Parts: sequence; structure tokens; C-alpha cells
Amino acid sequence: MSIFRLNHAVLYVRKLTESVAFYRDVLGFDYIDGGDAHRGAAFLRAPGSTNDHDLGLFEIGADAEDSGAGRTSVGLYHLAWEVDTLGDLERVAGRLEAAGALVGSSDHGTTKSLYAKDPNGLEFEVVWIIPKDLLTDEDRAKSSAIGRLDLAAELAKYGPDARSGVGISRS
Repeated sequence: MSIFRLNHAVLYVRKLTESVAFYRDVLGFDYIDGGDAHRGAAFLRAPGSTNDHDLGLFEIGADAEDSGAGRTSVGLYHLAWEVDTLGDLERVAGRLEAAGALVGSSDHGTTKSLYAKDPNGLEFEVVWIIPKDLLTDEDRAKSSAIGRLDLAAELAKYGPDARSGVGISRS
């Protein structure tokens, strides 16, 4: 028996309505049945997910301090959400940029990543993975170093409809 995937994440947030709006409007999450914002919690599902919920949000109040994880304390750095197509990554990049949430991007060779922060300053990654049958030796060689993501070049190379490798990041 072994663990094979992350089922859901739970985040403590300052303002539940603000966080729900961000994850809904920018990343496309939606409420699950019965997952509305009552009693200081909301449960959301990613588009196309078959999980009961992918994200739980719990409000702890507007005066909550920023997370010190990675600066003054140990803790989680980020979660990575995978998109279905390279075109989806481009669309998410636009929505993150419009929301003022995009803080960076990287080319990891086999994966193409965006980095953003939610309204609470919690960092997350949005990733597209090169499908195994499209991986080249050049892609594999680049996976040992982090480079600058040229999303336009990746779109020209693979096309906007190229499906993600669905968990295959090395091969």
C-alpha cells in the first residue's frame, strides 16, 4: 500500500468570502453540494474533479498574521495545481496576472509552471506537464535546472490543445 496522489488541501484564510471569490473567479473552483460559506468554512472542487472536495477554506479572521513558513518557521511552501492543456496554462496566466496574483513562472524542462499568491499571501503553483510521448532529450536535459518560461514558444512547439502528462513529470 502506498500514497498515490493528493486528495485535497485545507487552508486557513483571513476572509472566507474574499478567498472563495479568488479560487472561484481566478482558478475556476466551485462549491461542492453543501459546501457553501457557512460557519466559517467553504469546500470547493476543481473543474472536472471527481473528488468530494479539492480545497477546504477555514476563516480565522482579518487580524491573522502572515504565515512565517520558510522565513521564520517550518511549514508548507506551496501546492501545485495541474491544468489539462497548455492553452489552459496560458488562460490561467492571464487571469492570475489580471488579479495581480502572478509572482513568477519557470521552465523545469518536463514541466511548465506559474507561481502565484492568493489574497492571504499563500503561494501556489499551476503546472502543465509535457506528455510522455512528446518528451524530447532536450526537455529531459533541461529538467536538471530551472529556466525562464517562454509560454509563447511552448505554445508554438506543442499547441494550445496539448494535454498534460497527467502526473508524468520524468520519464
